[in-house]
Amino acid sequence: MMLLRTIAIAVISLLAWVLTMRYNLHMLQLNGYKLMEHLHWLRKNAGRQWVLIPGMLLGIVRLFVKSLPLDIALLVYLAFVALIYNLLRVSKAKKKLVYTARVKRMLVMHVLLSAAVPALIWLLLGLDFVSGGLMLTVSLQWILIVLTGFVMKPAEKLVGRYYINDAKKKLRAVPNLKIVGVTGSYGKTSVKFYLKTLLSARYDVLVTPESFNTPMGVVRTIREGLKSSHEVFVCEMGARHVGDINEICDIVHPAHGIITSIGPQHLETFFNMENIENTKFELADALPEGGMLFLNGDNEYVMHKAGQYPGAILYHAGEGTGYSTKDVKVSSLGTEFTVTAPDGTEETFSMRLVGGHNIINVVGAIAVAHQLGISLSELRIPVRRLEPVPHRMQLVERGAVTIIDDAYNSNPVGSKAAVETLKMFDGVKILITPGMVELGDKEEEYNRAFGGYAAECCDYICLVGRRRAEPIAAGVREKGFPEQKLRIFDRLEEAVNYAYSISEAGHKYILLENDLPDNY
Repeated sequence: MMLLRTIAIAVISLLAWVLTMRYNLHMLQLNGYKLMEHLHWLRKNAGRQWVLIPGMLLGIVRLFVKSLPLDIALLVYLAFVALIYNLLRVSKAKKKLVYTARVKRMLVMHVLLSAAVPALIWLLLGLDFVSGGLMLTVSLQWILIVLTGFVMKPAEKLVGRYYINDAKKKLRAVPNLKIVGVTGSYGKTSVKFYLKTLLSARYDVLVTPESFNTPMGVVRTIREGLKSSHEVFVCEMGARHVGDINEICDIVHPAHGIITSIGPQHLETFFNMENIENTKFELADALPEGGMLFLNGDNEYVMHKAGQYPGAILYHAGEGTGYSTKDVKVSSLGTEFTVTAPDGTEETFSMRLVGGHNIINVVGAIAVAHQLGISLSELRIPVRRLEPVPHRMQLVERGAVTIIDDAYNSNPVGSKAAVETLKMFDGVKILITPGMVELGDKEEEYNRAFGGYAAECCDYICLVGRRRAEPIAAGVREKGFPEQKLRIFDRLEEAVNYAYSISEAGHKYILLENDLPDNY
C-alpha cells in the first residue's frame, strides 16, 4: 500500500517538478543568467511563488510522519502546485524559454541535483519517507535552479570563452570590416536597423538581429552570420550593469560608435544616472585613434559628457553644430525634414515614420552613413524606404481601428513622445499601458508624470495591472481627466476588448505603450 502511494505521489511530483522547474529556468534566462540579479528578482517577486512555502512545510512534516491522510494531502497539494505553475506559464511570452545549448547543459545538472534530494532521503530514512523528499524537491525548485547556476558557472565561463575566441578569430579573418558600435538607453535598436537600410546603399552590411545586444548575442551573430563579403558590421550594445559595454567592445573592437541617448532606464541595476552615463561612454573610450564618435546633441545626459570628447560629431533634431535639421513637417502620414551637414551641404528627406521623435534617430543614422562616404543625395531613397522597427511605433491597420504598437520596453522619454504622436491623429485616441518598470526608486514618479502627459493627449486611457496603475492613474486624475474614460484592468486582453467596444464615432487609434517583460 505504501509503495502504491509513493508511486502516485512520484507521478504527480514529476508533473509539478517539470512546471516549477521550467518557470524558474525561464525567469533565470530572462535575467540573463546573472545569479545576483536573479536572486534580487526572487526577493522582489517572492509572492508569485508563495505556493511553494506550504509545500516545503508539508514535505518536512512528511519526513517524520507516515500517514494516509498526509499522503492524500501531499497528492492534492502537488496537483494544486502543478495547476498554479501551469497558469504562471507565459503562453504568449515576448521572449519564450529558448532551449539553447546552455539551457540543455543546465538541465542535465539540474536533473541530477533534483534527483539527489529524494535519493538521499531514501538512503538515510528509507523508501517510506521518499514522498516527503519528492514534495521538498518540487518546493525547492527556485533554490535548486540558482544552485544549478552556481555549480555550472565555471563550466559556462570556459564555454563562453571558447565561443568568444572563435568569434574574434572570425572577425580577424575579415580585416577590412568596418565595425560600428551602437548603444544608448533607448533608440539603439531603431538606429541599428536604420543604419542597415542606409548603409546598404553602398556596403554589404551585417547587423545584430532583433535585440541581440548582449556579449553572447553579439558572439552568436558573428559566429553564425559573418561572411568574408561583409564590409560593415553594425553591432548593437546593450547594458544593465557597469562594464557591460566594455565587455562587448573587448570582443568586437569597434572602429566607430554612436550613442543614441542616455536616460533613466534599468535603474534597479545601475542605481544612479552617473553609472548609466559612464557605462554608455565605455563605447566612446574603446574607439581607436581616428575613430568617429557620434553623439545625440539633443540629449542632456549625453551632452553632460560630450565635452570630454572634443572630436565627437553631434547630431540634432533641430538647430545645432554638426548635423542639424530644419523645415520639419510632421503628420499622421509621415515626416519631412531638411538635414544640414557639417560641410554645409543640405538635403530634404521624407519618410513614412510617424512622430517627430523619430527624426533624431534617423538623423543619427544619416550622420553615420554620410561620414562613411554616402552622399546626402544618395540617402534620400533609403530614408524613404525606412520601415518602423517592430513594436516601436509600428502602425498596424485593423479595419476601423489602427493599432500603434509601441509595446517594446517603454521609457520616460519615449512614452511621452508616443502619446504626443497619438495626439496628432484625427479620431478616437485610446491609450493602453501597464506603465514603466526597472526605474528603481524613481519608478512611481516617472509613471505619475506619464499619466499627466497621457491625460493631455488621449480620449480614453486603459491601464493594465491594478497595483502598477496607481501612480499613472493619480497623474491622469491630477489633470482633471474624465473619470468615466479612465479604466483599470487586470489583463491586457480585457483592456484591448474594452478599447474595441468603445462606440464613440470616428476611426479608433489604439496606442499599445509598453508590454512588461515576462519576468514582471
